Amino acid sequence: MSDVTVMVTGAAGFLGSHLCASLINDGHRVIGIDDESNGKLRLDSEFIDSHLFTFLKHDIRDPILVDNIHQIYHLACPASPVHYQRDPVRTITTNVIGTVNVLDVARRCRSRVLLASTSEVYGDPLQHPQSESYLGNVDSLGIRACYDEGKRCAETLFMDYHRQYGTDVAIARIFNTYGPGMRLDDGRVISNFMVQALRQEPITLFGDGLQTRSFCYVSDLIEGLRKLMDAPNHEIGPFNLGNSQEITVYSLAYRILKITGSQSPVMYLPLPAGDPVRRQPDISKALLKLNWKPCILVDEGIALTIPWFRQLVTDPVTSKIGKLEHAINKE
Repeated sequence: MSDVTVMVTGAAGFLGSHLCASLINDGHRVIGIDDESNGKLRLDSEFIDSHLFTFLKHDIRDPILVDNIHQIYHLACPASPVHYQRDPVRTITTNVIGTVNVLDVARRCRSRVLLASTSEVYGDPLQHPQSESYLGNVDSLGIRACYDEGKRCAETLFMDYHRQYGTDVAIARIFNTYGPGMRLDDGRVISNFMVQALRQEPITLFGDGLQTRSFCYVSDLIEGLRKLMDAPNHEIGPFNLGNSQEITVYSLAYRILKITGSQSPVMYLPLPAGDPVRRQPDISKALLKLNWKPCILVDEGIALTIPWFRQLVTDPVTSKIGKLEHAINKE
């Protein structure tokens, strides 16, 4: 067992649960914090009964009363538009007030703190691929702004705490990530396509399907976060973390259809407001300073993820819950 105690906000989420498992596997004590407003900590999580893990159900918009913390990963906030747009005021206050409370813990404990920011800070980018120096093309008044601008403000708070108080901070800008552990009703494109294909439902392509994304498998992303946290030079960033393999959404749909063997038809729908046309990270900075790059290509990652969704779709309890939540999300 190591002497390091790590606090993870958003521990019940997709990335948070994978991160907790990775940290505990390396012998770290982990305090996981989540208000479970976006889903409960899975009872089948491999770490939930570990003596190294403590779970606190807590809304980080309230002060966080913990001590003796060495590292903090700040992941709390829903990342799917379906979920963060459901309660936009909660989303932006989690990103702002919650971030202040997390930074206060880091300042009090003199701990290193990492922000899970997002590629959404670039908005609908005019630069391709997006480097960390790109200032973005952002709509601060749009329906996605509660998340995009919330994360931009969180980055500002991190830098201001660093400059004003000397807080040891790091900023990761995360691009689309996927893998086992995602919710059935996650709402993002890769999970939507997998669930629709496995249920033999129409694949819903928004727009002409030629918009592009770059998809990073979850184990690669977790490695990137941990390398940034443990960087010997206490790198601040921001660092883009994602897979630079850019593909069209149309191509993604047909890759999933092929791998699953599904006969689902493709249905075209209008492109949602504010949806970026292109998204691809420039990860040269992470390669140079963190010695990190993703290893798993999209086809391999899809093949690794499909069994997880197949299990959820065929399980009568999770499938029923997922269909109900999907119906609610569409209202």
